[in-house]
Amino acid sequence: MAERPPQQPLQPPSEDPEGTLRRQTGAKEQPIIPDLLSLPAGGLRQWAKTSLFGSTKDTILTVVFGAILGYIAYRAVVYVFVSARWEVVFDGPLVAYMLGNRFNQTGLSHVNVWAAIYLLTATAGLIAGVSRANGNRTPLKVALKILAAPIVGVMAVLAMTRTITPALLVLGGIALFLVVRTAVPRLPDAVLRRAGWISMGLTAIAFFVLTGGDPSNVDKFGGLLLTIVVSAGGIVLSFPLGVVLALARRSSFPLIRPIAVLYIELIRGVPLITLLFMGRFAFGFFLPPGTRAPGVIPRAIVMITLFTAAYVAEVVRGGLQSVPRGQTEGAQALGLSPLKVTRLIVLPQALRNSIPALIGQFISLLKDTSLLVVIGIPELLGITEQVLAQLKFKAQGYQPETYAFVCLMYWIICFSMSRASQRLETRLGVGQR
Repeated sequence: MAERPPQQPLQPPSEDPEGTLRRQTGAKEQPIIPDLLSLPAGGLRQWAKTSLFGSTKDTILTVVFGAILGYIAYRAVVYVFVSARWEVVFDGPLVAYMLGNRFNQTGLSHVNVWAAIYLLTATAGLIAGVSRANGNRTPLKVALKILAAPIVGVMAVLAMTRTITPALLVLGGIALFLVVRTAVPRLPDAVLRRAGWISMGLTAIAFFVLTGGDPSNVDKFGGLLLTIVVSAGGIVLSFPLGVVLALARRSSFPLIRPIAVLYIELIRGVPLITLLFMGRFAFGFFLPPGTRAPGVIPRAIVMITLFTAAYVAEVVRGGLQSVPRGQTEGAQALGLSPLKVTRLIVLPQALRNSIPALIGQFISLLKDTSLLVVIGIPELLGITEQVLAQLKFKAQGYQPETYAFVCLMYWIICFSMSRASQRLETRLGVGQR
């Protein structure tokens, strides 16, 4: 029998107008917004010619939307640097925005706040250093994308202090982060293996320093500090509770599953503001007789946690359903117990697939803290009413400046969480097979 001649490899087509070849080979499409750290061979001019002025339609759209964006940018610059009266934020009011008007009643000082910030900065440096020691080096462009919003926010806030001390303290925090990040990979392996426990310990110490060893001082916090404390508490507490509820809802036990379903559906059917009112005025009815009710802020954290946990449970349940059943059956065939199958096989993949929705829920939690003003808690949005009620600002029309500043603070935190989430998704390969 004559030997069959070897097949010649298929040559790619010279033109691929529909992008089929690009999808098959996995090549990245050209970004809509240029990455200034990795421009194409032709540079920014070539990118603009290809992406913005490649055709008559693209040129018209570029000119029209460019004019609209240019006008918006012009009006924003005029408002920020010319017409706005930022004295409603300078110095004294700025402290109220950051810490609240009752912070001094705790007996604490700004030293406690900066000490807590430095401890959290060291914790961030530890986590970044461990990631670097494991070979997960963060490129400069990714680091700049994640840190862009916080850097802009810090610069904006420092520009309103008109003193050099906060700027020096911020520079000291940046130096501490870099020193810890550089030194951590040189630590013994025994320390690196316990980095998670060390990070949790440092975070607990930071909270202890922030409250002066008395958690009841949280009730006198206000402004941005209170918003961060309530948001962080809600996120830390609602995540494990939501995971447990999601697993309970998928459980085969006849009693656990109905209880989880009842809780999730009941909480999701009630507005958050209703739960906050219950926590503010009816929390004591759910405690044993003679038990002292916690402060207003802890009650708000409990209600926000219970509310968010129901939504986290549904997000995680969707992630659990996305794990192929064949992996569970394969693990069971290997002799793994149901607990190990869930802990080692199913849950890690489910949480990985749920990252985008989880971060979206946590960002929503952060913004939902603004509802605390309805029950009389002066968080970041509520503190604006107290600032505007001062004699030198009352009835002077300073509302646009105050609310613009509050919007900037919310945007910085939310955008930073979003960019960090995108970095984590890229690192874990979310959405990739």
